[in-house]
Amino acid sequence: MRGVWKSGLRLMAAVLLVLSARGAPPARAQEAQAPADLVTRGEYVAEAADCGACHTVPGGPHFAGGMAFHLPTGTLYAPNITPDAKAGIGQYSEAEFIRAIRNGIRRDGATLYPAMPYPSYARMTDDDLHALYAYFMQGVKPVATPVVQDGMHWPLSMRWPLTVWRRLFAPDPAATLKGATARNFPDPVVARGAYLVEGPGHCGACHTPRAVTMQEKALTAEDGALYLSGGAPVDGWRPVSLRGENRTGLGRWSEQDIVRFLATGRMPLGAAFGGMTDAINHGTQHMTADDQLAIARYLKTLSPTTPAKAPGWAYDPAATNALRAGDMGARGARHYVDSCAACHRTDGHGYPTTFPPLAGNPVVMDPTPDSLIRIVLEGNTLRATKQAPSAFVMPGFAARMDDAAVADTVSFIRAAWGNDAPAVNVADVARIRRSLSPEHPPASLPMN
Repeated sequence: MRGVWKSGLRLMAAVLLVLSARGAPPARAQEAQAPADLVTRGEYVAEAADCGACHTVPGGPHFAGGMAFHLPTGTLYAPNITPDAKAGIGQYSEAEFIRAIRNGIRRDGATLYPAMPYPSYARMTDDDLHALYAYFMQGVKPVATPVVQDGMHWPLSMRWPLTVWRRLFAPDPAATLKGATARNFPDPVVARGAYLVEGPGHCGACHTPRAVTMQEKALTAEDGALYLSGGAPVDGWRPVSLRGENRTGLGRWSEQDIVRFLATGRMPLGAAFGGMTDAINHGTQHMTADDQLAIARYLKTLSPTTPAKAPGWAYDPAATNALRAGDMGARGARHYVDSCAACHRTDGHGYPTTFPPLAGNPVVMDPTPDSLIRIVLEGNTLRATKQAPSAFVMPGFAARMDDAAVADTVSFIRAAWGNDAPAVNVADVARIRRSLSPEHPPASLPMN
């Protein structure tokens, strides 16, 4: 999901995004006008594929590109994918468009950076891609914004290594489609959910760990329990497991909890943050209730990666009782009361679905504390959606708290109410704080 993805981020050293039309030679005969219902369907496919999350700058023209992705190897900018003939993809034929989506090959023959999640899009059907092409060519307004030149450092500024990566790690679309068709799901709802999650939704691009060579360690549930078991930080956020872990995954979420989260970004056990807010804003909130349910039902079929005997989360009132008795002896307790308890309460339950709970929250108990540290430092916005039109803002505390205070506060939250997660040290906070400075933007390293 952002590609979450912010959709995707990948490649041999952490590369990101691109369906670049740069350098495409002129030459496409104008296709016949597509029926209106086909264009409408293509718009829905674009939302399911979360195209807007990476190719639309906040407040900018839809799909005009320009979003920056900062990497240790340089900066990548999302290209313009409007049908403008010079700045966008207006010269792409349908066959060239589909080749770029499924195979990761640009119109001029160059390989796309695998931040473009073509390993997942290889599963998309002919019908969906036909509709998607009709939408981009006839339903999207052309924007003449020039493509920003990528600031990648040598040797990753060259394209030929990407060809090697693609041939080694990207799936063959023909074989992929044949295999997907052959899969036997007893429940057609689960089958639809598997297609949406593994294909256009490209959830694994963020939520699946990667090898040192940057490919996802599993592209579908058939590839094993690593699929959707949690990824490495994406733009400074840590994508959690979407499998059935009780403490750190979706084990305590019902199907309807997941549906509500996809539609609104909020539910009783948590709220969207980081790249997932874009995935919901541009994508999942616009999906039908049937498709949201299909995704939820499929995710609930994924078994946890932790052993079945691993203890589940259970609420422990000890921290609550101590705070209400005025006992501030626990590490970070006073900081929590002064800065957090007004919204998240001394019992950690918060005020769902306005201020999410911290007690039993999978993000709080995640083995990697990066997301929680960043939220405390930078704050977060729970965006308005069609079904939840009010937005709520959590302020950042970077100016009010030094690294030690943040480490103490986060450690208290991770230890209280039965969360029992490891403490955080000052070095962790300093690392995240540095990544938020303009001189050191957050790096996206999609590997584990």
